[in-house]
Amino acid sequence: MSRNFSKDALNAINKKTGKNISEGAVKKLASTVKPGTLQSEAQLRQLIKQVSAMAKVPVSEDTIKEIISAVKKTGSSSSMESLMKMMLKK
Repeated sequence: MSRNFSKDALNAINKKTGKNISEGAVKKLASTVKPGTLQSEAQLRQLIKQVSAMAKVPVSEDTIKEIISAVKKTGSSSSMESLMKMMLKK
């Protein structure tokens, strides 16, 4: 992921949520994500809740299920950008 994408994505998230999420907070959370995280429903659910809490944006159980379903369909090759877009459109 390019550095510009990271800044652009963070700016988009901050603008969409009206919150100010720091780059450090995102990097800290991202460092906990391992390849198996997206393959374990429990770990993926935990990650979604952590992102939701960090952004102070509630994510409904239906949205969590949609995200999990989308990740299962696309496998672990799913991009973080597409997952963020899915969370933010709800």
